[in-house]
Amino acid sequence: MKIKACILSGLVAALFLSVGTEKAGITEGFQIGDYAPAIILPEFGSGALDFRRGAGRYTLVNFWAAYDAESRVRNVQLRNSVKELDSSLLAVHSISMDERQSIFEGTLKADGLDGTNQWNDRKGKASSLYKMYGLEKGLRSFLIDDQGVIVGVDLSPREVIRIVTGKNV
Repeated sequence: MKIKACILSGLVAALFLSVGTEKAGITEGFQIGDYAPAIILPEFGSGALDFRRGAGRYTLVNFWAAYDAESRVRNVQLRNSVKELDSSLLAVHSISMDERQSIFEGTLKADGLDGTNQWNDRKGKASSLYKMYGLEKGLRSFLIDDQGVIVGVDLSPREVIRIVTGKNV
């Protein structure tokens, strides 16, 4: 009888504790598991890169600048590594934080990159993107799933390909 009373009181206590608990929703931010903030740049006109549309593919967003050698090298490596992937699996958008358009264009030319899905946020460190994506900690890359959730940060090209294709490279 004591066992039944203990079990019953435990269940009642669990019920009362769970009644006031709400499920925490996914927040918007720049950590793994957060919703990726939409990206709005003048080049998009009235549109934006909104990752929550469930397009059925991953999106790789890479922030870089000519003044940041590590991010610049990563931009070239990521572009060259994933360019052979089926575009139905992965969209790649690289965003330069260089304030001068001429530096952005010259860097693309020097690095042998075409301008496809290469954008320039000329506000640089004053940009809202800079704050929303936590870039004061360094220019980074984000892999975002088809629901807009960040699933990887600063992944190597091999890791991106493995996640997107489900195959080890």
